[in-house]
Amino acid sequence: MGNEQRVSMVRRRGFLAAIGGVAFFNEATLAQNSYIQGAAEGAVMINANEFPLGPCAEALEAVKATAANGGRYLFGEAFKLAGAGAAAEGVAASHCAAFAGSSDPLHRAVLAYCGKGMPLVTASPGYESPEGAAAFLGVPVHRVPLRQSDYAHDVGAMLSAAAGKPALFYVTTPNNPTGTVTPMGDLERLVKEMAAGSCALIDEAYIHFTEVPSALKLIDGEKDVAVLRTFSKIYGMAGLRAGLMYARPEVLGRIGPYGVGFVPATGMVGARVSLGVKGLVAERRAYVRKIREDLCQWLDARQTGYIPSVSNKIMVDAGRPGRQLAGALARERVYVGRSWPSMPNHVRVTIGTPEEMAAFKRALAKVYSAA
Repeated sequence: MGNEQRVSMVRRRGFLAAIGGVAFFNEATLAQNSYIQGAAEGAVMINANEFPLGPCAEALEAVKATAANGGRYLFGEAFKLAGAGAAAEGVAASHCAAFAGSSDPLHRAVLAYCGKGMPLVTASPGYESPEGAAAFLGVPVHRVPLRQSDYAHDVGAMLSAAAGKPALFYVTTPNNPTGTVTPMGDLERLVKEMAAGSCALIDEAYIHFTEVPSALKLIDGEKDVAVLRTFSKIYGMAGLRAGLMYARPEVLGRIGPYGVGFVPATGMVGARVSLGVKGLVAERRAYVRKIREDLCQWLDARQTGYIPSVSNKIMVDAGRPGRQLAGALARERVYVGRSWPSMPNHVRVTIGTPEEMAAFKRALAKVYSAA
């Protein structure tokens, strides 16, 4: 190994060690500090977009069996999950890689692409996690307001923000926090019109809660497109950490060096088994939809505003600064999500169990009646 190679390796290791300690690379921070220290026992936690039923029974059994062999690294489980993920979506095995959740490849993509100096173009309000990575790199972040007509990503405005130059375009559909979908036609336009050298990073963490088409068909074109999936939401595995990235091998190879690459075997096995459980996604989708629609009907009856959602959360119009409403609900032992700077009077409410949503309704009615 020559001196230049040694220097490069030292720099790379130093860089990876550095990013390992900054806020954007920390899972607790990625969840926007959803852990509520000092929350009363029995409190209703509908603040973090978790699925309340947890992993399916088959996944739990597989996790238990794998944990018994936890003294081994079991590296092969990640490759097995990637193969199962590719097969489930009908894509080539070379076009899918497994990670410890989807935040890992999300941040790798920012480091790999924006690290070349190109900006991050994202939505407002949107999932801010990649913005921390871009800020760490010192590259511009263009926050583009959602379309007011349907709260979809404004692809035209996002393209304008890049001014015809290469950029990393981050699209979450259904969006977090609004739970709204960006139509496929808009995604196709983004990929077609973005400058050569750009990447469209399409986050489908919540796609299983709806039946809209996936952007997976876009990954095999000439331009770089990556699609993220997670098992943290409808599969109920937020604490077990498993996710997938679908992209051409060249894109997967580009993001590969920006991380340690280690994944939890329990999460990999639980995710793979979950993919094979017939009817699981449809059953859980219907479960969430029924509870969400009941909540929306209740809000309608009270003439309380909200943004219609197809996901496992909604943005409720507090009619006041959202943080004030969240604080008042917390005093009733009901913890909801946060507000966004571009929607300061809304709070994000995760769809929980029927019992949890009943408690939310009681608390919200009490808070409003006391106002």
